[in-house]
Amino acid sequence: MIKMFKQMSKKEVIFFTSSILFMILQVWLELKIPGYMSEITKLVKTEGAINEIIHIGIIMILCALGGFIVSVIISFFSSYVGTSFEKNLRSRIFRKVQGFGMEEINKFSTSSLITRDTNDVTQVKNFIVMGTQMLARAPIMASMAIFKIIGKEWQFSLITFVGVLTIAVMISIIIIFVIPKFKKVQTLTDNLNRVTRENLTGIKVVRAFNAEKFQQSKFDRANNELTKTNLFVGRMMSLMEPVMTLVMSGVPLAIYWIGASLINSANIVDKITIFSDMVVFSSYAIQVIMSFMFLIMIFIIYPRASVSMGRISEILDTKEMIKDGDIDKENGIKGEIEFKNVSFKYPDAEDCVLENINLKVNKGETIAFIGSTGSGKSTLVNLIPRFYDVTKGEILIDGVNIKDMKLEFLHNKIGYVSQKAVLFKGTVKSNIQFGKNEHDELTDDEVWNAIKISQAEEFVTKMEKNINSDIAQNGTNVSGGQKQRLSIARALARKPEIFIFDDAFSALDFKTDYKLRKQLSDKYKDATKLIVASRVGTILEADKIVVLDNGKCVGIGTHKDLLKNCEVYKEIVLSQLSKEELDYEK
Repeated sequence: MIKMFKQMSKKEVIFFTSSILFMILQVWLELKIPGYMSEITKLVKTEGAINEIIHIGIIMILCALGGFIVSVIISFFSSYVGTSFEKNLRSRIFRKVQGFGMEEINKFSTSSLITRDTNDVTQVKNFIVMGTQMLARAPIMASMAIFKIIGKEWQFSLITFVGVLTIAVMISIIIIFVIPKFKKVQTLTDNLNRVTRENLTGIKVVRAFNAEKFQQSKFDRANNELTKTNLFVGRMMSLMEPVMTLVMSGVPLAIYWIGASLINSANIVDKITIFSDMVVFSSYAIQVIMSFMFLIMIFIIYPRASVSMGRISEILDTKEMIKDGDIDKENGIKGEIEFKNVSFKYPDAEDCVLENINLKVNKGETIAFIGSTGSGKSTLVNLIPRFYDVTKGEILIDGVNIKDMKLEFLHNKIGYVSQKAVLFKGTVKSNIQFGKNEHDELTDDEVWNAIKISQAEEFVTKMEKNINSDIAQNGTNVSGGQKQRLSIARALARKPEIFIFDDAFSALDFKTDYKLRKQLSDKYKDATKLIVASRVGTILEADKIVVLDNGKCVGIGTHKDLLKNCEVYKEIVLSQLSKEELDYEK
């Protein structure tokens, strides 16, 4: 609970405190009414007391009206606190995740992050809105009510104690059997989200392999396990309603039954006093029992909210391994990259993926990286934007260690095209605009220029609204090659110092590939270009080709030099080009 309050803003704390103060006033007004009822009961037997009875009745009406008004105010404050807290907490989680490096991202599954930012936040908000009201109201109401009935007939007190004890037993059952299941429910919800998301994102593969029944069985297992756990929780909680009904109805009935017996055996003077005490005591007893019922509701809401807050705190308390640097100014050098004794291994891995990489790239050069699958090509270029930090050594850009640069400053130097082309829901223009800073709007001419250079003009002009045509989430309404070209256009629109193409031409035909690279050479002569490629044809004209094998650099040079001096490169080339083509290249 302390964690929840720590996440509140100053304004939310003020509103929350105000709602507690108004709640005290509301309870006080509600508990005044039974006292006035007792006075009216005594005045009924008094002749000529009609005016006094009316006066007390008016005060009771004012108390009830005041309680109603205060209740509305409390609801307003609570709703504001809950909604504002939910909005701010979701924003904090989103911003926190945005700052995660890949090491932190891999600690949480995508489905779990989504659940934590939606379902878990909602659980916490529900507790803030409902639970905290009950938590504050229950002890206030119980203490005031008990104070009012102190000194009354002990028989009435005993009945109330039995009712409270029954409720306490139910609370104990909930604590022992139900609370441990709430964490399991959230974990199983994560799992269900994972299976559902996996099926939706891989729907083409599922259908192509006729795996619908297999996927259905996976979903059914996850769904049934969650359903069983929820049913257990629901059934245990369902015991509360009949018990509460029994206590709420039984306590007043027992009080009136014993009260009738006491009145029957009392003298005429005491009869009125006992009857008055009976009426008042039954009202206050109900208030005490209601207080404990509120506590039960807290025990229902709080455990799940507590588990959810713990899961949220795991995200918010995660320390970011990628630390922001201080440098955000140019030093006169542009587009120069240097790898100095760079080694890298993934978190929790035993062996290095990259070992002792030394390489210097000058401004305007085109450097290609090639090697077998798993040789570390993509890993190496992904170290530049600091998706991971190097394990040993350092990477310099423009003579400055990238760890010393502000991340925003570093990323503004880079135009990155990932191995898997990613498009966002919006339009062609908005996706290309995404490559610029949010305050630096692109003109239509600049958008078209990036489209032309990336060889995307051919299909964009055929779209109904050209650059204003809609792009579906993840670009599902365009082909793989079209997605790649739009992703490249997005990077080109930035006009960065350094381009990183992580196998970004793999979905392009050879003709489009050639034209695009020719345009890159002509239009972006001063930009440094790093190209990860699997196809030899993509890298033939690179200024330098870096050959990687099992994480080690086994060759650096031009295509012709490597054919003579590097066996690994020669094997790759021979696997893709015929001997005649190879002789022609020579």
